[in-house]
Amino acid sequence: MNLSKTYGGHLMAILTVVIWGTTFVSTKVLINNSLTPVEILIYRFTIAYICIWFISPKKVWADSIKDEFLFVLSGITGGSLYFLAENTALEFTLASNVGLIISVTPVITVLVQYLVDRKEKPGKRFIIGSLIALLGVSFVVFNGSFVLQLSPIGDLLTLTAALMWAFYCLVFRKLGDRYSTVFITRKVFFYGVLTILPILFFKSLPFDLEVIIRPVVLMNLLFLGVVASMLCYLMWNLSVKRIGTMRAANYLYITPLVTLLTSALIINEPITWIALIGCILILAGVYIAERG
Repeated sequence: MNLSKTYGGHLMAILTVVIWGTTFVSTKVLINNSLTPVEILIYRFTIAYICIWFISPKKVWADSIKDEFLFVLSGITGGSLYFLAENTALEFTLASNVGLIISVTPVITVLVQYLVDRKEKPGKRFIIGSLIALLGVSFVVFNGSFVLQLSPIGDLLTLTAALMWAFYCLVFRKLGDRYSTVFITRKVFFYGVLTILPILFFKSLPFDLEVIIRPVVLMNLLFLGVVASMLCYLMWNLSVKRIGTMRAANYLYITPLVTLLTSALIINEPITWIALIGCILILAGVYIAERG
């Protein structure tokens, strides 16, 4: 039974990062249809919250004020601030910079986790595998065109996003043993939307129903809200419960690989031999790290 749960945890982590790797294309389609990053985040999390409410509608509050505060933190770190920092960074720096810096999330997650609770110490194989995967990620991100342009604001925002996800995993571990995965995920969406709303005081939400009901816009919003948010957050949180933060986080290296392939298939972006080498390095690095 335990072995079955472990394999299930790995499978859910892999499936989650594969889906997350395709969200780049959906987000790009929505932006091309004049939706802003803030709009996309609000619509995405609102759809996810409504859907998950039908699965877990009874329990509303946490068992204590302290836990409710932790849920607020989970909504900020795994929701509003993470996506806001990552999307805003693209306005100040190159996409390649964002992709490369955000790819160190697994390493940051492991380091933060170890420094805080000292429960999971990364072994040599894990470290070596992570470095190999990170090298592969850099090949995939640059895809044969190495252009690194330093932009302090954009790069710092991207690093902030990576740190936010690491802290989200840390907060989740404190709640995961006492609350159901569905309840935790629902609270993340609720506080994710709630903590992004203050931005509307400084920047109005240009709601345009004609744009929203376009088939291409509506389908991509439903994909991001129902599949990439509700379903994937459920699977990710459950996989962290079953296989641990380190092992789940390591699969995040696969995300740029999936983005590369889906971009080539859907929006005809070219793939170079350097990117293919990067794909091999990512898979090899994840395999070595997992065995470590």
